[in-house]
Amino acid sequence: MIVTRPEEFRERLAEGWLNADCPSVPRAVFLVEPADFRLSRQAARDNRYMDLTVGVSPSLALAQHRRLTEEIAACGVPVIRFPGREDNPDDLFPNNVFATIPGRFIVGAMLNPERKREARRDDIRAFFADLMEYETVDLGADDGCVAELTGALVMDRSRRLGFCGMTRRVDEAGCRAMHEAFELALTFRFDLKPAEYHTNVVMSVLASRALVICPDAFVDRAVPDAIAESFPGHVLEITQEEKTAFAGNCLALTSEDLFFSATAWRALAPEKRERLQAWGFRVHAVELDEIEKAGGSLRCCIAEIF
Repeated sequence: MIVTRPEEFRERLAEGWLNADCPSVPRAVFLVEPADFRLSRQAARDNRYMDLTVGVSPSLALAQHRRLTEEIAACGVPVIRFPGREDNPDDLFPNNVFATIPGRFIVGAMLNPERKREARRDDIRAFFADLMEYETVDLGADDGCVAELTGALVMDRSRRLGFCGMTRRVDEAGCRAMHEAFELALTFRFDLKPAEYHTNVVMSVLASRALVICPDAFVDRAVPDAIAESFPGHVLEITQEEKTAFAGNCLALTSEDLFFSATAWRALAPEKRERLQAWGFRVHAVELDEIEKAGGSLRCCIAEIF
């Protein structure tokens, strides 16, 4: 079921039929290392978090990316790394292109030609189809929609509850396709402000038990208010400034281990850091400032394997 109005979302929640019976955190993750790191002009068309005039260091981006891998592995989470490709400048952000639910590998329907090319990678497809023996669902197979997976769609995995913010990176057909591919019970579709390009920059659901959200990023303020009601007592509202520093682009990889970029963690007000820790999260802040020049941050770098 897909709903578009806050009151309808509240009504469906109040009916009490959503069950928290699915895994809330991944059993492993995969990352794609940056190769010859550079900024994508195609992505910059609608990604206002990018500045094409700044210089970048490929060696520093690679070092920061490897450090992220080490930090994740140190938490006991298995990590798979795929090599990047020089002709795919945004492939270090695989979560927009590839995603999973148990037994299913989902390929996104991408907006830009560079990312469409990335979605055709035979090695990543073979890993899931042949080695993992996952069913493949390719949303971009017939160019019938735009659906940039967990960039556009933020999920409470345990309750199979989706939050889809509409931008150029997803259309209505794409929202429907993701709702079905991820086998969601309920999806709330809403509009983000024109300055936004992905939902996972403005909000994150943490291990299905807490919410980080920037209310100012939504066209209708009633939308984030309704979303917040589905996480009573565990809602962290962030400001525009904190969002711009990628504080909404965080990810819980276990029920306790919560990852932020160091830029995002420094930007959070001290009382907000304390609140997250009071909720039982162990925070890992990883320096990714070079990678963030490409308009994405920590969550964008990590594709989850369920």
